[in-house]
Amino acid sequence: MHPAFQAVLTIVIGLGGCIGYFWFSNQLLDKVLFPARGPNIGRNIRRAEMIRPWLFLFPAIFALGLYLAYPVVATFWLSLTDRDQGGAFVGLANYQQMLREAKFWEAIRNNMLWLIVVPAASTAFGLLAAQLTDRISWGNIAKSLIFMPMAISFVGASVIWKLVYDFRPIGQEQIGILNAFWVWLGGEPQTWLTITPWNNFLLMVVLIWIQTGFAMVILGAALRGIPEETVEAAIVDGANPFQIFFKIKVPQIRSTIVVVWTTITLVVLKIFDIVLAMTNGQWQTQVLANYMYDKLFRAFDWGVGSAAAMVIMLLVSPILVWNVINARREMR
Repeated sequence: MHPAFQAVLTIVIGLGGCIGYFWFSNQLLDKVLFPARGPNIGRNIRRAEMIRPWLFLFPAIFALGLYLAYPVVATFWLSLTDRDQGGAFVGLANYQQMLREAKFWEAIRNNMLWLIVVPAASTAFGLLAAQLTDRISWGNIAKSLIFMPMAISFVGASVIWKLVYDFRPIGQEQIGILNAFWVWLGGEPQTWLTITPWNNFLLMVVLIWIQTGFAMVILGAALRGIPEETVEAAIVDGANPFQIFFKIKVPQIRSTIVVVWTTITLVVLKIFDIVLAMTNGQWQTQVLANYMYDKLFRAFDWGVGSAAAMVIMLLVSPILVWNVINARREMR
């Protein structure tokens, strides 16, 4: 079957299914459950109108339950069972085993390091790029170049940067940019991704490179939304460009900075692709998501792997809740 025909067929079936669902559910509600006739017509109409919004919400609630709530519950249950014992319930034994493993604590430490460095650097570089590109004539071209990494997958970006860090033995031509530059300065070529703890920072560079474009776009829009009157008043009062930026502009876009920061933080907590593609968690670069993957799909230990997944969810959940609360506060 031709892909275009498949796409059209999918749209038709999906749209037809939605229309059919709403028509059938309303017919069931108005004609069978609460018919608008007889002595109880007023009460039936009121009950039907109370239930009708839930008919519209049901598909979304069902999808969220199927694709979000059920996996969480199933993962939590798996974290309390043992595959080697035929799925027997073992309570918190998997969590205890996980807490005894050095690789888990290595992953925790590295994730905390990523959380400190990547959101701060990405937001700072994005804010700097947003401010500077608005001041040059070819700013739109610069923005396009800075934003371009966002169009690359994490694995694709990892391959690019792995070539940047590439190592060739002494005497061979270095194809890695970093080693070529290092040799040009008089040093010996290094296997950069095996040098601890600097290899963790070299991995972070990849995500910073990707997320800086995102931060630049969001913060650039916020900077353009600052009233010109406040900037002009500061100039009249004798403020220099640094004072205008840090004391006038930054305070007015603080909420946007926080949103960008927390969004990148969520990405960092789930970081997996870059570590898997570049080091596979070796040389003390393990992170939680890669640790979970190792347990689930390499060691086939669904208990400890699911426990690691629950740890990631627990770390992500407070930030998600805070974002929702903050968004509602902004809407008010």
